[in-house]
Parts: sequence; C-alpha cells; structure tokens
Amino acid sequence: MSEVILAVNDVTKSYGDNKALKGMSLELKSGEILGLLGPNGAGKSTLINCICGLLKPDSGNLKMFDLDLKDDRQLIEARAKMGVVPQEIALVEELSAYENCMYIGGLYGLKGGELKDSVEEALNFVDLWDRRKDRPGKYSGGMKRRLNIACGLVHKPTLLLMDEPTVGVDPQSRNYILESVRQLNDEGTTVIYSSHYMEEVEALCDHIVIMDLGETVAEGTFSSLIAEVNDTETINISLAKPIDDTKVLAEIDSIPGVTNVENNGTELSVISERGNNNFNEIIAKLGEFKQDFTSIDLARVSLEDVFLDKTGKKLRD
Repeated sequence: MSEVILAVNDVTKSYGDNKALKGMSLELKSGEILGLLGPNGAGKSTLINCICGLLKPDSGNLKMFDLDLKDDRQLIEARAKMGVVPQEIALVEELSAYENCMYIGGLYGLKGGELKDSVEEALNFVDLWDRRKDRPGKYSGGMKRRLNIACGLVHKPTLLLMDEPTVGVDPQSRNYILESVRQLNDEGTTVIYSSHYMEEVEALCDHIVIMDLGETVAEGTFSSLIAEVNDTETINISLAKPIDDTKVLAEIDSIPGVTNVENNGTELSVISERGNNNFNEIIAKLGEFKQDFTSIDLARVSLEDVFLDKTGKKLRD
C-alpha cells in the first residue's frame, strides 16, 4: 500500500467575508498525480498556498511527510522536499534562465558542482538548455512556463505542486508540459496538478478532487466519478442509408445490455448498460442485415457532466 505523504483535514481559509476554503480534506499517496479540478475561484490556489506555507489556514490540519505544516520549523523541513510551480510566472526578469535556476537552487541549499549539475538537468528537462543565457523577456509565454517548471524542480523535490501550469500557453507548449508531468511522475515524483481544464486532469491524474466554492463536490478516480453520474453509454452510428428492414432494430434491442434503440433516418443511437462490452455484437448485427455505416461514435460521459451533476452548473460558468 502506498504511503500517504500529504493529509489535509478540514482546512478553512477566509479573506474577510469570502470563505475561500470551507473544510477541505484530502489525502495524497506517494507516486500519485492528484488533480485539483474546478473553475476559477473554486479555491484551488488558496489550498495550494496553504499546503506550501504561503498562507496560514484559519483552522484545520495539514501534514506532509508526517510534518505539521502549521509549525514553522516543520514547515521549513517539509519545504525542502516540495517544489512549487505557481500560477503566476515567478521569474527574475533581470537574470538569465540559467541564473534564475541557480538562484532558486541556492535557496534550497544546493552548492557548487551539485547546484550546476542540477540546473543543467532541469533546463535540459524543459528543453531550454540552449537558451539558458537568455533573459525571460526574450521567451515566449510557453517558454516562460517551462522555465517556471525548471525552477520548481531544480532541487529534485519529492512532491511537486503545479498551479494552473498551462494557462495562456499555445497547444504545443501545453502538450510539452503535460508530457513533462508524466515523465516526472514515471521517475518517481508525486504531483498535485491544479487546473480548470478537465481534459488535462482526465488525461494525467490518478486521483481527482473536483472543487467548487471552497469545497469538494466529488472525489475519486476518473472511472469511479463517471460511474456516480451515469450507468449507461450510448453508441451513435451514422448509416449509409436509412434502415429498410425494421427487424434489425428489434434484433439489436434484444442484445444483452441494450436498453433502448433510437432510429432517426440515417442516425442510429444504441443505449446500453455501462460495461456490457456489446459493441462488437451491435456492429455484427448491422452486418447481418447488410446495413452499411459511415461513422461510429461512443458518447462518453465527461468530468464536465460530473461537475454539472454535482453543482447544477457547467465547469466554466
């Protein structure tokens, strides 16, 4: 069983009358990528700032590596094992990329050859070594994000906190960042990945916490969250021509697991109980009746649907 390296228990945080966190609780196990998913203003950044010690919670408990993060001495010890990639790009514009990483590495106690080797490794990891002498002002938005990541991992943290790391970047840079997160995790880094892009969280994360208005509205693996809101799946089939033998509809309807068949000219929708794996039987039945089709789409329930079910609004409302 994987070790629990972070435990957040009933944490609250308010800014005046605004309750940013309303009793947040979660556990993070070693080797996981935990996704914090929610719209802007859900409390994701506040939670990350409480975990890394930039904010003090009003109440509740946080423990990392069995260290109490509300105790200043123990927080300093925990910080040595964590890296942070903040939502706002945190770079010194007057320093080159190399100097930025050297500066951050030095803050974590790296010195001499170890520091230089770690900086080179971090910049190579984000594919910026050849541009190490340039200042951030010469970088594109995506390159600045990658340098932000290099600064967050220069000291080889056990846990990496990433707060909206792909905001405002081009698709190529976004894909590069996502692949980098996967590689880091494959190499043993545990990650908390905060985003309001559900497709990123779905693609990356082992464990997902969906937040809204400072609280958890759903938590689990992708498959368990989907199972909470829907126990059926729909196969949409575009036919080459309308069905001329209605027996095919009755035959498909009799396939185990099928609960409904909807025919609309050249569009056929087959609704089945989730997990019946009757896709091949449905296609074979169309073949028996020489009913050609042009495309097939398995309609998937998304995290957007989970959020809508739990909150009554869309994720980006």
